[in-house]
Amino acid sequence: MTEYGRGQGSEPWHPEDPLYGDGGWGRQAQAGPQSPYGGQPQHHPQAPQHGDWSQEQQPGYGGQQHQYPDYQDGAGRPEYDQGFAHQAQQQFHQGGWDATGTHGHVPYAADPGDPYGQQPVAYGAEQPDFYPTEDAYPPPEPPGRRQPEPEAAGEEEHAFFAGGGGEDDEEEHELQSRRERRGKKPVKSKKRRTGCACMVVVLVFGGGLGGVGYFGYKFYQTRFGAAPDYAGSGNGQHVTVTINKGDGGWAIGQKLKDAGVVESAAAFVSALQANPEGKSLQDGVYTLEKEMSAASAVELMLSPKSRSNLIIAEGRRNAEIYGLIDKRLEVPAGTTARVAKKDYKHLGLPAWALNHPNLKDPLEGFLYPSSYGVTKGQKPEAVLRTMVAQATAKYQELGLEKKAEALGLDGPWQLLTVASLVQAEGTSHDDFRKMAEVVYNRLKPGNPQTAGRLEFDSTYNYVKNQSKLDLSIAELRRYNNSYNTYYSKGLPPGPIDNPGEEALRGALNPTDDGWYYFISMDGKTSRFTKTLEDHNKLVAEWNASRKKN
Repeated sequence: MTEYGRGQGSEPWHPEDPLYGDGGWGRQAQAGPQSPYGGQPQHHPQAPQHGDWSQEQQPGYGGQQHQYPDYQDGAGRPEYDQGFAHQAQQQFHQGGWDATGTHGHVPYAADPGDPYGQQPVAYGAEQPDFYPTEDAYPPPEPPGRRQPEPEAAGEEEHAFFAGGGGEDDEEEHELQSRRERRGKKPVKSKKRRTGCACMVVVLVFGGGLGGVGYFGYKFYQTRFGAAPDYAGSGNGQHVTVTINKGDGGWAIGQKLKDAGVVESAAAFVSALQANPEGKSLQDGVYTLEKEMSAASAVELMLSPKSRSNLIIAEGRRNAEIYGLIDKRLEVPAGTTARVAKKDYKHLGLPAWALNHPNLKDPLEGFLYPSSYGVTKGQKPEAVLRTMVAQATAKYQELGLEKKAEALGLDGPWQLLTVASLVQAEGTSHDDFRKMAEVVYNRLKPGNPQTAGRLEFDSTYNYVKNQSKLDLSIAELRRYNNSYNTYYSKGLPPGPIDNPGEEALRGALNPTDDGWYYFISMDGKTSRFTKTLEDHNKLVAEWNASRKKN
């Protein structure tokens, strides 16, 4: 091989050769892959043929060397010899020439993909020249001289970014026409599709960034930002909120948020902690306004104004509570009592509180002690229903239904009645558990002290709607009434007041020390004894103290 890669030869390809540097395209065929034009020799009538071949044997031509003179536009062309043509064809058919050669000396084979449908024609024979026509495809360039075919604007730079229109559209149209003339399926424009794809990508990417930003902002606000809060002291629309005993700041804030008072529980907690008196906030029912700032809500709940609600004290009887409601609603006296007597079955009493005989007031024990937002314009039914609901919730919370049987009672109704007796006879919270034991011990039919009678003055006073202390035993034993525990054995038909939570807990968890008697020496505390003898000593001591005063 020579340094130019043209096979064996004594001289290199001279640089003055017009085809010097074209990679040998058009001079000699290299064995190997087929021509890009279907493996058939192509005819280029306008390209000059050069035949400066040496006599040395060249590979790929069957060892034969031929020299052809240059022809320019047909001038000086010798007459083509038929014998020579026959010899060239014979060499071609014998495999002397590679089918990928480009010399016009070899007749063309029929190209099935030739859009012009031409038959093989020998070199020099007359054939139509299609290249000057507008339907012609430009002749191929040698590999060393070929330029890459320009691509459509949509593949390199889409009109969406380049501005669209103008020369790019004309070039696209020209390329499309060339493809149609070559018999290939037209390539659809990618501009519109690529533009839509770009737009979709932009929207998706932008939406993703927006979503990430939104959730990032919410996360920051939740962790580090200020809690949402209203401004001002409310919109004038009043709302009642009940705060139970033991509710913490967050529970209170959540109730206020649910009622529309504050915008967030977190804002209320922050305001409660910032207020120096925040720890003194008590349970009860508060009348507030909607859309208050958290600081305003805290300030109002701590002020006496918010505590101007109807306060029901522990141990109050229903008859007294009805009068308080009438005054607060500014309705005629007795209005609430009549509603309670007529509609008690429709005020929310639990099933176990209904259909008990000989009751003085079916609602007794269900107007739970607390603070209620009762204002003029409300209906008595609404106020009573709120109180009953409060009592029912508390009794369910304490488990009256579940614990009554373990205490030897017939049900929660009797347990509520015991709690009302404890509330009426006890003088302090420390008395309630001992007082509950006194009740349970005296209820035992075979007890050696009272023979099954409770003998509580409070039951007699309830029937008489009074609160006297100096009652004679003779008077008490003569009054025939189911509520009079001096006359009737066992519990009264129902509660005699509305017990508070401490009295209820005392009735649920009595002491077990053997107490049967009690007496209050100063009206503030009680002294308990286990026998009648010890009790009578305390009674004598009390009577002596009264005579001195």
